[in-house]
Amino acid sequence: MKKSILLSSMAACFVFLLTGCIGLQLGGGSKSETQNPSVGQQLTDLKVAKDRGAITDAEYQAQKAKLLNK
Repeated sequence: MKKSILLSSMAACFVFLLTGCIGLQLGGGSKSETQNPSVGQQLTDLKVAKDRGAITDAEYQAQKAKLLNK
């Protein structure tokens, strides 16, 4: 019984070390993909910037026209 526990523990350690050495990932992990904001989101962000005083009304109108003419 002690022999099988010892062998199981050694095997688990070996697998753990091997996966770390070769960079093997078990379980898939997660992918992160960046998405460009939609035109609607960009317009909303522009409006918020204008309302907060970060950009002038003229800058807002120019950027809005640029977005809508794409």
